[in-house]
Amino acid sequence: QVQLVESGGVLVQTGGSLRLSCAASGFFSSYATGWFRQAPGKEREFVGAISGSGGKTYYADSVKGRFTISRDNAKNTVYLQMNSLKPEDAAVYYCAQGTNLDYPYKYDTWGQGTQVTVSS
Repeated sequence: QVQLVESGGVLVQTGGSLRLSCAASGFFSSYATGWFRQAPGKEREFVGAISGSGGKTYYADSVKGRFTISRDNAKNTVYLQMNSLKPEDAAVYYCAQGTNLDYPYKYDTWGQGTQVTVSS
């Protein structure tokens, strides 16, 4: 079974950049990986996803043009590059492994999350 561990969350200033990592153990590269976030008092929301091959990416409108997802299957790692960060991007960010091959993806394995704080 795949296990996912997110890292890279820190305090960053508005307008700054940050790269999160999602490291996987186990069989990883065949399936999509998604990024989600949850702010205090809010529901978890979809941020974006990348196909197993890395050839396709999908983004929420709120992050499109600012966030980029990539993956290195040789390292079993998926990245979330976040640029032009806004206070509303502050949240716990989670990665998740997809269970199906076609978008929209379903997810069954989640990491523990990493905290991103954006100071205004």
